Amino acid sequence: MIWSTFGQTLPQAVGIAISPIPMVLVILMLVSARARTNGPAFALGWTVGVVGVAGLAYAFSNGADMATDADAADAGSVVQVVLGLLFLFLAVRQWRGRPQPGQEATTPKLFGAVDTMSALKSLGLGFAAAAANPKNLPLAISAGVSIAQAGATGGQGVAAAVLFGITASLTVLVPVIAVLVLGDRTREPLDAFKVWLLGNNSAIMMVLFIVLGAKMLGSGLALTN
Repeated sequence: MIWSTFGQTLPQAVGIAISPIPMVLVILMLVSARARTNGPAFALGWTVGVVGVAGLAYAFSNGADMATDADAADAGSVVQVVLGLLFLFLAVRQWRGRPQPGQEATTPKLFGAVDTMSALKSLGLGFAAAAANPKNLPLAISAGVSIAQAGATGGQGVAAAVLFGITASLTVLVPVIAVLVLGDRTREPLDAFKVWLLGNNSAIMMVLFIVLGAKMLGSGLALTN
């Protein structure tokens, strides 16, 4: 039951994992002077944020008995449809706001403050980037709803939410583990990856929003009675 339930949330987990901005943030921390403290702190905050939102959404949805109550199940399907439409809207907005040919992508001001952050601030930033991100929040909520709709209860639901959160955090966790194990040998490839992510952020996000929007819209409509 745990693995089949987790499988229902895999698209949402991949959607959160393919987030260029958090990956750039953790890379910036990993090439800073405080790499071995700030990198793990950010990754921990990020993972807890993802698991927390998905867990709360699951707890609320499970309390509403979405697996057996027809009205509650319909409400969960409506949530999925609304989230699907939201992602399609975000895809259109991402396309319209993309850099024009010859124009450089804007860099968030937050990137410049990473070098001066403490481990505690990095932890808080990781949590906020996961739990309050306008893309991640609906994805994590959708995952929690999906776990409840699959009929997972108690420990199974919690385990599925944790597996979802860890999977969604792999693109943040793996670079941190690599730096802790390999040290300075990771600096050059991480810098190159950071440049690529910043240059292709709009295209990545647009395609991601389209795929996620279609998936959620289809799932919500399929579950509607």
